[in-house]
Amino acid sequence: MVGFGTRHTLSDTASPKRGIGAARRWTQSRFEQIGRDCGGCLTVVMPSQTVTGEGVPKPAEIVDVVAIQKGSSDPERVIVLTGHIDSRVSDLMNATADAPGADDDASGVAVVIEAARILSRYKFPATIVYGVLSGEEQDLYGGKVLADYAKAKGWRVEADLNNDIVGATRGQNGLVNNTRLRLFSEGTRDTETAEDAQRRRFEGGEDDSASRNVARYAKAVAESYMPNWTVALVYRLDRFDRGGDHSAFNALGMPAVRFTENAENYLHQHQDLRMEGGVEYGDTLANIDFAYLAKVTATNTLAAASMASAPPPPANVKINGGVTSDTQLSWTASRNSTVVGYRVYWRDTTEPAWTHSRDAGRGEALTLANIAIDDFAFGVASVSADGFESPVVFPGAAGAFWAH
Repeated sequence: MVGFGTRHTLSDTASPKRGIGAARRWTQSRFEQIGRDCGGCLTVVMPSQTVTGEGVPKPAEIVDVVAIQKGSSDPERVIVLTGHIDSRVSDLMNATADAPGADDDASGVAVVIEAARILSRYKFPATIVYGVLSGEEQDLYGGKVLADYAKAKGWRVEADLNNDIVGATRGQNGLVNNTRLRLFSEGTRDTETAEDAQRRRFEGGEDDSASRNVARYAKAVAESYMPNWTVALVYRLDRFDRGGDHSAFNALGMPAVRFTENAENYLHQHQDLRMEGGVEYGDTLANIDFAYLAKVTATNTLAAASMASAPPPPANVKINGGVTSDTQLSWTASRNSTVVGYRVYWRDTTEPAWTHSRDAGRGEALTLANIAIDDFAFGVASVSADGFESPVVFPGAAGAFWAH
């Protein structure tokens, strides 16, 4: 990626060696080669939109490079991994200066391509989509292109795992931390209605959107396999006054989260390449910690593979138990052939992760005797015969993965 000089959204699209066009064609060729290596398991598409806006003063085509690994038995259920290919320097509109964009966001693109290489060796019930997106720096256009494409194709997106600035370990203060990765997720969902909001204020769910339970899931899976590794949950859509491509999925009601390295160095982001007062500015390859980036890739592949192997999250989860000493949860039994049972979870309302669980068998309800509905947050997960679990679903609209 760095070798293309600049990958600015408005840079050269015709050159074979420089600019975003060359970078996109190289990415397309990598996906196509991975597809050949797996016997044709990947379909490569190039969804696009022509846009104008504050960051795109003249009409420009925003093109994403997307590889689709179709699921074997539940292909309409989709797990998406994304990173953005475009880069920039200090001047947002400078499309000609060298903008290596090693960390922001060639690191995220590397995660997506390597995840495709690894996961293409296996078959999964659900579909996995690998998206390399354009136009992020200009106003998050690439995320919108792919989210709109997903909606138009009728994909039931279970999660978008977005990777943006995930390759460096030395923060601006000079401290190095190669064991911690931040994971941002929305609380109340973007598409919440006024009626849903009123119900949530009484029943809770501010910390239990589908996106937030995807984040909990990714953390639990990664940390169970990787020693000395922390996926730090940040209860916020994104960093202050900043944004990422996952928000376009959130805007359409789809679960989506953002991975970002432990501590960013702003001297290496959105900067002209230069030395100033003995300080180096610019987003160069020298700042990437490849061993750390491999751990980020493992986190994504583990989460995506687990979700794609598991049954779909339960639908129509409901809860009752007011003015009683018991709590009853119910859900609609899935017709998915991989579901062999359900597991009910609960935790103190101030706990970040699920702490208690009970198997519910194949039924459509479970009563938790002497566990007061007032005191805990509750949810339900689907379980497959080989032990894969879906993310937990909080009852009602606040936690539903898809509209019913």
